Amino acid sequence: MGANVEEAIGGQSKADFIHKLAIAYKEARETSYWLRLLKDTDYLTEKEFESIHPDVEELCRIIGSIQKSTKNNS
Repeated sequence: MGANVEEAIGGQSKADFIHKLAIAYKEARETSYWLRLLKDTDYLTEKEFESIHPDVEELCRIIGSIQKSTKNNS
């Protein structure tokens, strides 16, 4: 996620910025999936999951909000 956001910041155009942020958002969603899977298969305890997963969900909301506001300002 972080590398994709960094790439977006250095994007060559607004469209490139939005595209790279979309990739970062998809990576965040994938991270959420893997964390849920790790919890469901007992690789992570509920406590470990709850200490990490809300951060990933917040990153999804932040990246999604940036995408939306950037598109609306186009």
